[in-house]
Amino acid sequence: MAFKHESWTSSKTFMLAAVGAAVGLGNIWRFPYMAGSNGGGAFVLIYLAAVVLIAIPVLMAESMIGRHGHMSAPVSMAKAAEEVGASRNWAVVGWFGVAAAFLILSFYSVIGGWVLAYVPKTISGTFTGMSSDAVSADFNTLLGNAETAVFWHTVFIAVTVGVVMHGIKSGIERAVGIMMPALFVMLLLIVAYAIAAGNIKAGLAFMFAPDFSVITADVILAAIGQAFFSIGVGIGIMFTYGAYLPNNIPLPRACLMIAGADTLVAVLAGIAIFPIVFANGLDAAFGPGLVFVTLPLAFGQMTGGAIIGTAFFVLLAFAALTSAISLLEVPVSWLEERKGWTRRSATLAIGGAIWLVGLGSALSTNVWADVRLLGMFDKFKDTGILDLVDDITGQALLPLGGMLIALFAGWWMESSVLTEELGISETSFKAWRILVRFVCPVGIGWVLASAWF
Repeated sequence: MAFKHESWTSSKTFMLAAVGAAVGLGNIWRFPYMAGSNGGGAFVLIYLAAVVLIAIPVLMAESMIGRHGHMSAPVSMAKAAEEVGASRNWAVVGWFGVAAAFLILSFYSVIGGWVLAYVPKTISGTFTGMSSDAVSADFNTLLGNAETAVFWHTVFIAVTVGVVMHGIKSGIERAVGIMMPALFVMLLLIVAYAIAAGNIKAGLAFMFAPDFSVITADVILAAIGQAFFSIGVGIGIMFTYGAYLPNNIPLPRACLMIAGADTLVAVLAGIAIFPIVFANGLDAAFGPGLVFVTLPLAFGQMTGGAIIGTAFFVLLAFAALTSAISLLEVPVSWLEERKGWTRRSATLAIGGAIWLVGLGSALSTNVWADVRLLGMFDKFKDTGILDLVDDITGQALLPLGGMLIALFAGWWMESSVLTEELGISETSFKAWRILVRFVCPVGIGWVLASAWF
């Protein structure tokens, strides 16, 4: 008897899970520092354009192929290729997604572990009255302690495995049903605090008053890359979640709501963070340490900072976990489906393998800080393990997978199948097809070429 996956119990639970998959560290950790490092408003404007013109069309294509196949990413892709007489080798696109999800979670869990480590720090008031040098030293101590880094990496993976092990209804739906509403409530509370106690005028001006003189090719590329990374296309998540999606749920509306919620969270995160940064005279262009150094310094200087800081890092932890759950589901779905493993066995096996591979990233900031796995190549001669895995997934697997999804949906799939699955008007369909045939491949190809050549 053919294997049959669980289905979402309702469109609401699918939306919560899909938004949870998209909303993660990319929104609340990565988006603010990317905006801060790339000129603020100009970056935000290009990012929004990239979401509409590139990320959403590919998101629709990936979800559509997943729902059409009702199986894991490689199998759905192979099935769609067979239907149009194309080679089953198109399944490699699905494999890109499985590999990307596996590798991303291996280092994502390390960063998620840092977030979890900051929750008890902020609760206990560790940062109260700390100087800038002391906050930086505290973060470096966390990174430099191998035992601590591995411990929090292990905790993060264990929580993720615990949720996915219980399946769609009892595990993922229940977890996101709690975490996603809580995430939005906490984010809105922090935004309200930033408006009341931060320099909201400077924060909004930085984000929404674009200085077009700062726009360069690098800024455009960074914005496109952030849109792709943030919404999570090309990772196999929407192949997998789409496979669990009943045919009576309108796919385009669902994709627009997912992208809209994801973008809203990213923008709200900026509104929450930048007024606090400017009110405390800190540097918005601090980079990846914006959340782990700049904000704790601000929390330590403000009245009630321990409470606000705790809420922020709990919020960040929820965002990280909802995405991690989705990433783990991609390879687990395939193993459960193709090898006949039980959900429990598949989750434990994949989770254990990801934990093991993730040790490289956890140790790359301490005992393996000098390890350069691909140091024989000039591009990677100074790249540690965590950054290497990030580069391979973010600059190769994700964009390559996304570009191939767009090309396959745009050029190979039959119009009758596309219109049936998408259920949109003829005008909207023509616009979408132009985007996936021409605009998306060119935009994503530019990102790929700039990263590697």
